[in-house]
Amino acid sequence: MERSLRNVLVVSFGFLLLFTAYGGLQSLQSSLYSEEGLGVTALSSLYGGVLLSSTCLPPLLIKKFGCKWTIVLSMCCYVAFSLGNFYASWYTLIPTSIVLGLGAAPLWSAQCTYLTIMGNTQAEKVGKVGRDVVNQYFGIFFLIFQSSGVWGNLISSLVFGQTPTQEAIPEEQLLSCGASDCLMAMASTNSTQRPSQTLIYTLLGIYTGSGVLAVLLVAVFLEPIKDAQQKDDGEKKLPFWFTLLSTFRLLRDKRLRLLVLLPVYSGFEQAFLAGDYTRSYTTCALGIQFVGYVMICFSATNALCSLLYGRLSQHTGRIALYSLGAVTHLSCSVALLLWRPDPRQLAMFFVFSGLWGVADAVWQTQNNVLYGVLFEKHKEAAFANYRLWEALGFTVAFGYSKFLCVSTKLYILLGVLSLAMVAYGTVEHLEAQSLARSAATEQKKPAKEAVMETAM
Repeated sequence: MERSLRNVLVVSFGFLLLFTAYGGLQSLQSSLYSEEGLGVTALSSLYGGVLLSSTCLPPLLIKKFGCKWTIVLSMCCYVAFSLGNFYASWYTLIPTSIVLGLGAAPLWSAQCTYLTIMGNTQAEKVGKVGRDVVNQYFGIFFLIFQSSGVWGNLISSLVFGQTPTQEAIPEEQLLSCGASDCLMAMASTNSTQRPSQTLIYTLLGIYTGSGVLAVLLVAVFLEPIKDAQQKDDGEKKLPFWFTLLSTFRLLRDKRLRLLVLLPVYSGFEQAFLAGDYTRSYTTCALGIQFVGYVMICFSATNALCSLLYGRLSQHTGRIALYSLGAVTHLSCSVALLLWRPDPRQLAMFFVFSGLWGVADAVWQTQNNVLYGVLFEKHKEAAFANYRLWEALGFTVAFGYSKFLCVSTKLYILLGVLSLAMVAYGTVEHLEAQSLARSAATEQKKPAKEAVMETAM
């Protein structure tokens, strides 16, 4: 096996183990800790930490420790969150959520930087186009990474499936499920009652062990890597404040200012699935024991489509994939506004989560590749910006989760997605114009040289 592919697999399986734990916990927060909105408040605090760390930490840590050890240190923050869930309260869950958030931005920025450098390095060796190899590596990564949702949610469903069978959900409660839900964020019903403490401890023990294994795998087997650009500039020691402000300095680029809505929407749509679809649709109409199974469907389609898009993009281009993602999410959002959840329509709960995964795979693979390709010379700052704006989307979405009806949240999703697609189309137009000017310049050079030779 070639060296670059082996490192991609080490990163991928490390994230698989880590997010088997975190993904399962995130899906359950709003249902497991529904009293006084502790669950969604913890998630909002978590992404508030991501928002804070995205402003400065990723470039600093990556330059100080390199991609490998930044990933290792950040993974330890995720393990701390699992430990905080053992004694879940406002004094343990909120601080550990913030710690996880502080580690999340450096983790993802380091991972994206590592795969981009590895892809470009491998492309140079084999004589391929850099973005094609980077696309392929991100496809492999997200295939393995997104399957973490399958394993994490399967574990939670199997563990909580040992809970005694609950009574049928009354018709009155079903009337307030789905888009009509305006109270579930603060109310606890029979369907949202927590499983026994023994089952919760069993689940948390499994998740914590998975996180520890992820840290060890990356620490032992992942090879450190240096960007060629960093090697060339190795003698230049950049001032602390220069590195600190690099994330914001990149916002002077018009393309980045237009693209910020893509990660903002990514945060909004993931927050809706984790905080609202799991609670207001699945838990409300079916019970908490079905959350894991429904999320498995999302994760499975997400993982398969991530690999598919990595290969398809070489033939279709990214515009076709972005169009697919936008149409799918627009259709799902409209359908969720109209659909009234009913336990007798069990398949529909899985259809919606599966289609959500089909579209989410577009944002997760293509957004990262787009940022890596457009801002290749400033990868750390670009990916830090991506996590910053995605975290803002998460924070705002989880923040208003307790105060808005689900129907209002769906209208917000529709509006943000529409604006994001208009902005993205503008960037593609600017890139096409730039490429046309470059091609025209290249064509003029031979003509000028021919004229000079004739004159001589």
